[in-house]
Amino acid sequence: MMLVMSNSARHGLRNAVITMAGCMTALLAMMSLSAAGLGALLHAFPAVFDALRLGGAAYLAYLGVRSWCAPVQALAPGSPRPTHSAAQPAALYRQGLLVAASNPKAILFAAAFFPQFINPDLPNVPQFVILLATFSVIEVSWYFVYAASGAKLSVYLQRAAVMKAFNRLTGGVFVGFAALMAMVRE
Repeated sequence: MMLVMSNSARHGLRNAVITMAGCMTALLAMMSLSAAGLGALLHAFPAVFDALRLGGAAYLAYLGVRSWCAPVQALAPGSPRPTHSAAQPAALYRQGLLVAASNPKAILFAAAFFPQFINPDLPNVPQFVILLATFSVIEVSWYFVYAASGAKLSVYLQRAAVMKAFNRLTGGVFVGFAALMAMVRE
């Protein structure tokens, strides 16, 4: 959510949607893997879960440091913040994909949560599709809430000092999440 809001504030709502697409791709893939039994595998082999968790923490820390150190420049009021490169959409998608994929807890969440709503007397696949679609609608709705908040913040990010403080805040939050992810063991 923080990544979507941050990218919306920095690059606009349209580019935040690209980040959302990357996040949702990873989440849907992880939920599908959970349905296929990967959640049980991660639960049975804690070392695999720990490796994924620590890799995710390292990636979040990398994003945090990168945000903290990002260069800033003041803009004239009302002028759009420039894009960083022609390949930006692919980079934003990849960033969303990697952030979401770096959290193996989504697989365990699906493995613990979804079975409660599956009727064993009915075909599993249609039930899973309904659960996944419901999850997607809720998740995307929250992404849009955070993206809209980020878009509103962008008005205040025209001044270099404010943008630098925003970069430091979001970078610190990412590093904090990385530390929490690295320390939590369950």
